[in-house]
This record gives sequence, structure tokens and C-alpha cells, in this order.
Amino acid sequence: MNVVILAAGMGKRMQSDLPKVLHPLAGKPLLSHVIATARSLGPSHCCVVYGHGGDAVPTQLAAEDLSFVLQEPQLGTGHAVMQAVPHLAEDQPTLVLYGDVPLTSSDTLKTLIAKAGKDKLAVLTVELEDPTGYGRIVREQGRVVRIVEQKDASDTQRAIREVNTGILIAPTRQLKAWLAKLSNNNAQGEYYLTDIIAQAVQDGVTVEAAQPAHVWETLGVNSKVQLAELERIHQRNVAQALLEQGVTLADPARIDVRGTLICGRDVEIDVGCIFEGTVEIEDHVKIGAHCVIKNARIASAAVIKPFCHIEEASVGAASQIGPYARLRPGTVLSEDVHIGNFVEVKNSQLGTHSKANHLAYVGDATVGSRVNIGAGTITCNYDGANKHRTIIEDDAFIGSDTQLVAPVTVGRGATLGAGTTLTKDAPADSLTVSRARQTSIPGWQRPVKLKT
Repeated sequence: MNVVILAAGMGKRMQSDLPKVLHPLAGKPLLSHVIATARSLGPSHCCVVYGHGGDAVPTQLAAEDLSFVLQEPQLGTGHAVMQAVPHLAEDQPTLVLYGDVPLTSSDTLKTLIAKAGKDKLAVLTVELEDPTGYGRIVREQGRVVRIVEQKDASDTQRAIREVNTGILIAPTRQLKAWLAKLSNNNAQGEYYLTDIIAQAVQDGVTVEAAQPAHVWETLGVNSKVQLAELERIHQRNVAQALLEQGVTLADPARIDVRGTLICGRDVEIDVGCIFEGTVEIEDHVKIGAHCVIKNARIASAAVIKPFCHIEEASVGAASQIGPYARLRPGTVLSEDVHIGNFVEVKNSQLGTHSKANHLAYVGDATVGSRVNIGAGTITCNYDGANKHRTIIEDDAFIGSDTQLVAPVTVGRGATLGAGTTLTKDAPADSLTVSRARQTSIPGWQRPVKLKT
């Protein structure tokens, strides 16, 4: 099967310099959703017809299994498919999709493909309460005979509620012949792809119609309003699927999944959470309100408290994170690690039962097991040119307001006194303190602000 995706529209109502098909839905471009659905059907070739936005579309979405052809100028949907003709194998049918219709399911398209078989033309139609603006499906004795666009339709035809979605599949050899015969003698002065329906009937090719499971599968995006509406539909569908899997959502209307979210059993997710990329959450995990989690793994029975940011990090089983914690890329936490409020961890590994409960920065560090990192502790990992690593071995105790100037090692069982600035390795099982001597000046008077 060939797949042609029409993605040349300007999208004037988007009020944006970005090509319409590159506007994001659930964190990725509209066109990417359509490409992913097309790929799920296993086509032999997929061709994207682009136009407005110059090379932005092929540049952003370039892939080995895609070819891109430019439609310039844009003279209608039929003209767009004409541009893809050199890429279409004649011994396979051609499926036409639209880059701004992102929610069509693969199951619906499989039904359409089955209707077409090897030698029929099949169109995806839908019945609307208000069909205004859509091409009407004209039937005679129950069979589809043509499609009439809104501007060319009679009053009787405009009363028809079954409309064309634009999605169709046709035998490619005949499709090429029908495209060559298209005329732009219509109200829009464009070459309508829909005109091939009447040609197929004239040539004795059976025209079938299939309907989607849901009307929203056929909805396109022409404005930011419509984009927002489809975003909510998509997120509602994702939430529904999570609920059916047994995930507890505090409010299904207040979750955003912008990628793939994999959940185990008895997972609880509070309101306002955003999941980006690929996130894996194991059994019995609790995610607090307003967390942002991207490309991360949360192991079983972990608790992520509200307002945490976790990106490209791994959280060990039974760990507790937050509230207001940030785990940056390269963070790997072992079992039962506690990262508390206003603690930031970057490119570091923390062993089992280690804790950094308050106001700390742990960067480019290897931390052993059962380590306590006190409030206000900073690993000074950057010298202005290069990053250096801090090593804190098992059972070390780091006092509050400590600076560890990397590269430096804190030995096993060592204790650093509060306020220490460590510039040399701290030996194991010893107390290391680095402080200025405390001095008290009796009778000292605090300065008083002069009156004016």
C-alpha cells in the first residue's frame, strides 16, 4: 500500500508563522500523529506533500521511510495528490490521509482498507448534525455516486448529513488516470480530489463507504481553538484508557500525557500532572499534584510528592521525592532514597537508604548507601570550564551548609561538620571540619541608621 499525506495547507486561522501541520498536539506535531498511524498500517511507501513553511516540514520530520514532495502553488487536494504520483507504485492501492487530521485510528483505517479490497475505491464518511462546509455524499439507490462540495451543492444536496472526510483509498493505476482528468471548473477554481468519485462510478469501479467509530477521528485543525479542542479529546481518551487499566486519576480532566505513559497496578496520579516522552511507572506508585515527569522510570511503591520535576532520571523502589524536588538528566536513585523539598540532583547516583532532605544541590556525584546530606549542602562541580566529580562513600554524614569542591572524595563512614568547605579528601571514619574560628566582641554596637 502507498500512503499519501497531504500537508501543504497554510493554516491562516492559526495566526502563526509555523506551518499548520507542525503545531503540537500532545507534545508532538499534528503531522507526526498521522505519520505514526500510517506506519502502524505497514505501508510499502509513505509520501508527504508539503507546501507552506518552506523546508520546515521535511527538515523537522525527515526519516528514511518518508519521501517529501513540494506542492507549489497549492491548487487543491487533487493537485496535491498529483505531486505524489511519481512515488506511487501502480500494483498497490493508495491511501490518502491529511496532516491536520491527527486522531484517526488505525482500526478505522483498516476497516476502510478492507472495504476497498484490491479493486474498489473506498471513502471515509461521517454523519454530522451540522454538515456546513463539508462535501456531501450523494447516493443513488444506496450507492455512493459522487461528492459535491458545499459551494457547488444545491439546496437539496446541502440537506444531506453524510459528508466526506477526505480520507480515501483507491487502486493506484486508475487513480493516476482519474487525477489526469481532473478539472478546476468549480466555484473554488481548484482541482478537487473528490471529483474522482464520479469518474470511478463512470468507469464501473465500485465506490464503498466506511464510517469511523467516533466523529472526532475525522476532525481537522484550522485554528488554535480547534487545536485546543482536539487536545482535550485526545487527553480524555488517554485518561479513559488509563482508568480502564486500573490507574487511579484524581480528575481525568486534569492530566496531560505528551508521549507514552506506562503504568503498573494501583498507581495513583493527582491533578495537574504532565508526562512527556516515555514514562514508566511501576506498581503502587503515588504521584502528587502538579508534577512534570519526562523520560523517566519510577520504581514500585515510590512516592512523588507535589510540584516535582523529573527528567531523564530513574527513581528507585520505595523512594520518596519532594515536594518541590528536581531530578535532572543522569540521576539514578536506588531503593529507599529520600530527596526532599528544594533539592536538585543532576547526573548523580545515590545508593540505598541515602537522604538529602532539604535545600541541597547534588551534581556529578556518586553517593553510596546510607549517606545523609544535610541542608544547604552543595557539590561544587563546575570550575567555569569543566565538570568534576564528587564521591561520597557509604555511611558518610554531611553536615549542613557544606560545600564539597570537586574533585573530592568523602571516605566511608566519614563525618563532615556543619559549615565545612571541603577542598581535600576526607578520610574514612573521621570528623573533618573546616571553619573560621568563632569570635565574640563584647560591647559591640550595631550601626544605627541616621535620621534625615
